Amino acid sequence: MPDATDRSGGTVTAPAGATATEFAAPAARLPGALPAGRPARASAYPYVRLGLLLALLAGAAAGVLVFEPQRLLTHGWPPQLGGAAAAAVFTVAYGLCTVAFVPRPLLNLAAGALFGSQLGLTTALAGTVLGAGVAFGLGRALGQDALRPLLRGRWLKAADGQLSRHGFRSMLAARLFPGVPFWAANYCAAVSRMRWWPFLLATAVGSVPNTAAYAVAGARAATPTSPAFLIAMACIAVPALLGSVVAWRKRHHLRSQ
Repeated sequence: MPDATDRSGGTVTAPAGATATEFAAPAARLPGALPAGRPARASAYPYVRLGLLLALLAGAAAGVLVFEPQRLLTHGWPPQLGGAAAAAVFTVAYGLCTVAFVPRPLLNLAAGALFGSQLGLTTALAGTVLGAGVAFGLGRALGQDALRPLLRGRWLKAADGQLSRHGFRSMLAARLFPGVPFWAANYCAAVSRMRWWPFLLATAVGSVPNTAAYAVAGARAATPTSPAFLIAMACIAVPALLGSVVAWRKRHHLRSQ
């Protein structure tokens, strides 16, 4: 076997009978070295988890299409459930439906129609935080490692930086003003480096006004000319209009740059 040159300029001679593989083995056992084939397998794990996440979300969406939770608005709650048990079951169902992309306004109206303004608001808010937490956990555990390397565009990097550095403020704004779908905000936050508590707290606080307006509207739907219903509809329409104006101005500003 040819002699190897050491760092001092001399040569290191392999022991008699030693093969090239045996002579090179100590280098493979250096601290931090990985066995051959390990990096390729490890690099595939994030995409396997992402595929699992997509499969779970597809299954949840299919379940929504089959069970049609919107029928609560027309058929009402099952008569065998009532009181605290009904509120608890509805909260869990609400959270799971938001993970499966069911629009929150529909669920908020159902909460108000089924439980009244106060209890409807409580169950809807609890379901909102539960659903946001489940989506955030799924996205963080199954999707973050695969999706973060894809954040290369200017807008994507800017959004990721905003959520990572100013998590509470950014999520609070996303919850207060309509325009950003609930599920999209959840999974974008999960891919960023936002922490759990700012995310959940901003979701709980920022969702109160919009959720309350829809819950009151659902509870007063039978009397659409009542002051409570009209005020609730105004509280829904005005933020939507303001959000549209802000989004249009922001888009125009970005185009002019």
